[in-house]
Amino acid sequence: MKQQAKRLYEKMVDFKRFAIILLAVGVFFFLGVIVPAEKTDMALNIMILASLSFLALSILFFTISKQCQIRLMDMDEDHDFFSQG
Repeated sequence: MKQQAKRLYEKMVDFKRFAIILLAVGVFFFLGVIVPAEKTDMALNIMILASLSFLALSILFFTISKQCQIRLMDMDEDHDFFSQG
């Protein structure tokens, strides 16, 4: 049971890291849309779709991370995982 809790904690941390990275990339794509420069309509549409896709995946990964955290809290075992950082 302790091994399962450790694995669940590692998944939670990994999903949160993936979500943060995807959020940062999505923001950079969105900034590329906002910055005034000569862009074709197709390039602009691709950047908007990429930005929305990365942001949607980021929200999905944050949700999965939160579900892992809730499952870990439900186990009521080894709450010292949260104090490790």
